[in-house]
Amino acid sequence: MVSKQKVLFVYKGNNCRSQIAKGLVNKMAAEYFEVYSEGSLPSRVHPNAISVIKEINIDISNHTSNSVVEYLNTGIDIVITVCDDAKLACPIFPKKTIKIHWSIDDPFQGWDEDEQHLTNFRVARTKLQDHIKKFINETELS
Repeated sequence: MVSKQKVLFVYKGNNCRSQIAKGLVNKMAAEYFEVYSEGSLPSRVHPNAISVIKEINIDISNHTSNSVVEYLNTGIDIVITVCDDAKLACPIFPKKTIKIHWSIDDPFQGWDEDEQHLTNFRVARTKLQDHIKKFINETELS
């Protein structure tokens, strides 16, 4: 059995993009990756993130918003920042960690669950899916 690589998605608030990315990788490649998400300023998982990922049959309703300090000494192999603020604020991990950055526009428009805001979350979900498919293919080839 091949050991799984530990992948950490980093987003400043850990409420939207990193949560969606974690759900996607868990669905698409859980046999290859142990996936985490965190933020420099964690809060809670946005209801719209839960809604748009549920549209594609992935449940992230049990995800929690976590702080980066929880993962500094856990042997993370790959850190993927999904917003420009997170890239700037991402700490240095103790072991040699591969760092990847994806600049995904923030779907957050406030905490309301208004239908009109779901479009932003769907766009972020689609962009993350595209990046993750490419990431999985490239990682499996190496």
